[in-house]
Amino acid sequence: MTTEVSAASAAASATGSPAGLQRSLFVFTVLYGGMVCIAGVLGAKQVTLPFGLAVEAGIFPFLLLVVLSSAVAELHGRETANRLVRFGFIPLVTAIALIYLVIQLPTDPSMYEPAKEAFPVILGQSWRLMGAGIVAYGVSQFLNVYIFSRLRGEATEARGGLWLAGRAAIASAISQIVDTLIFITISFYGVREIGDLLLGQAAAKVLLSFVLVPFLITGFVMLGRRLDAQAH
Repeated sequence: MTTEVSAASAAASATGSPAGLQRSLFVFTVLYGGMVCIAGVLGAKQVTLPFGLAVEAGIFPFLLLVVLSSAVAELHGRETANRLVRFGFIPLVTAIALIYLVIQLPTDPSMYEPAKEAFPVILGQSWRLMGAGIVAYGVSQFLNVYIFSRLRGEATEARGGLWLAGRAAIASAISQIVDTLIFITISFYGVREIGDLLLGQAAAKVLLSFVLVPFLITGFVMLGRRLDAQAH
């Protein structure tokens, strides 16, 4: 037993990641958890894009979530990527709970006045919005992994290059359309007209999926392979 523990510790020290966990998977998992937490915070700001489109700034960390799950599926298999998505619910729900708790706590009277007023406005969300975010995250991320993996086919050898970038962009675009449909419908149906909002958000996310995701997935897969090669 002592020998096995020593061997595991040596392996962990050599790779820089916990024993039994490949370096790329460790790094991507840590980054994934961070992006899950920050996406909702950045979503408080709307940014303008070319062609008169506008989108929540949370799309940028969310696209990284899509890319990271796709990169994990490419390097470590679909089931590992699905496990990563499932684990993502832990930081997501924890962040929501902590934000709600902090907002409910008494505010220090000496706190900077603009920040005092802005904090609950920026971070506070209704339970309907929170629920929409959780559902949209789960459905869209699992869908992204499914489409990305299905487009690859059953072959076990690496299929990089243009097809890697292409299937990542296709999976991202479709999953982001579904994400938008779910989130906006749950959040705003019956409260406001959602047709134009759905079209605008979906169009912006599809545009970003085809502009950014091909470069990101190529870079992350290359990085992952380099991290794993350095560990041996």
